[in-house]
Amino acid sequence: MNDGLVATDVFETNLGWMAIAATERGVVRTSLPEPSPESAVETLGNFETKVISTSNTGNSDAVQLLLRYCEGEDVSLDEIKVDDSAWTEYTRRARQACRGIPRGETRTYAWLAEQASGSTASARAAGRAMATNPVPIIIPCHRVIGSDGNLHGFGGSVGLPLKSRLLIMEGAISQPPLKE
Repeated sequence: MNDGLVATDVFETNLGWMAIAATERGVVRTSLPEPSPESAVETLGNFETKVISTSNTGNSDAVQLLLRYCEGEDVSLDEIKVDDSAWTEYTRRARQACRGIPRGETRTYAWLAEQASGSTASARAAGRAMATNPVPIIIPCHRVIGSDGNLHGFGGSVGLPLKSRLLIMEGAISQPPLKE
């Protein structure tokens, strides 16, 4: 799984610890903010990860942008190159559409499905593409919500409270929606 791995980093943000792994093609995996460096590293899967200084790594630009994002700055993460070589065509289209959702806005799984396939009928597949998103925050799957306006499914050890916190931080919602 780590063929071509160039750099890995583990770093602390004000939202928690994050880990990032990249190949020569771009970022291939990130964690969501986690309560410990160990839990952040665990989400990378089989990558051999070590804590290294963010100032002299191949990921330093991506790390700096993610740090600023987690501080609440309105930064564009679009310049972070993502290695999507292992994704299916549908997944690539869904994740590209998700990456285009502006900060401070949300879209539904049905919208995402329509962007990826031209039909809202593949909303479950769009949800799966978000559930298996290997580069959360860079591809802002937290901006995808249910058609009922409620927050659904979110990874990491923190789950929906983190999704809510990110959307509030971005100005997309003012308070968490009521639970189902």
